[in-house]
Amino acid sequence: MADRDTLKSKNKIGGIISDKERKVPCHSLEKGILSSNKLIDLPEVDNKLICNKSVFDCIKERQTRRKYKEEYISLEELSYLLWATQGIVRKTETRTYRNVPSACGRHPFESYIIANRISGLEKGLYRYVATQHKLVHLYSDVDIDKRVNECTNGQTFVGAASAVFVWSCIPYRSEWELGITAHKAILLDAGHICQNLYIACESLKLGVCAIADYNQERIDELLGIDGIEELTVYLASVGCY
Repeated sequence: MADRDTLKSKNKIGGIISDKERKVPCHSLEKGILSSNKLIDLPEVDNKLICNKSVFDCIKERQTRRKYKEEYISLEELSYLLWATQGIVRKTETRTYRNVPSACGRHPFESYIIANRISGLEKGLYRYVATQHKLVHLYSDVDIDKRVNECTNGQTFVGAASAVFVWSCIPYRSEWELGITAHKAILLDAGHICQNLYIACESLKLGVCAIADYNQERIDELLGIDGIEELTVYLASVGCY
């Protein structure tokens, strides 16, 4: 029952002094890029792609879809979905202001794309560089669809999707300002991101399914992250239906 304290207001927990209050310098707002990494330009976001321009209809028709056709989504569509879920409007030294809300503007997430059928991209793993609206190519893997099925405990519809969004978090980004109360905020923020993906996919007439059933160690290994300072918190499959 003690674990339920995470769900409670931060006012329930007293005596917290954050690293921000201790005057500890703020860490980077985004993961760095290695010189060996290949950067891929994403198309400019254009609302001409949108099939359903009615917000009312997108909300009303939104549903989880687990059956996908063996069709490719375009790089233009991917660009729009990344912008809708983590696109940056402006930033300061300690905050980013994006198309989704985040507690104190800390945005602790990194967006990874498992590309299965995306026009112009090799099958493999990519990471979204929001500050530049670009992708960084991490590695190619012709069997990444099979690997993601294993990571999601045999949910074979995941590997059948055109793309899988994987959101990791770097907890300290939020902990720096919010201390241990950051963990509730991080989980709330993850919901904001995925809901934007649902609405954005509905506007493109693409299917999406949020996924919280996954093997933590396997998916972290697939992303190449340590599972401590950066760990997976949420996934969503996207494809044509």
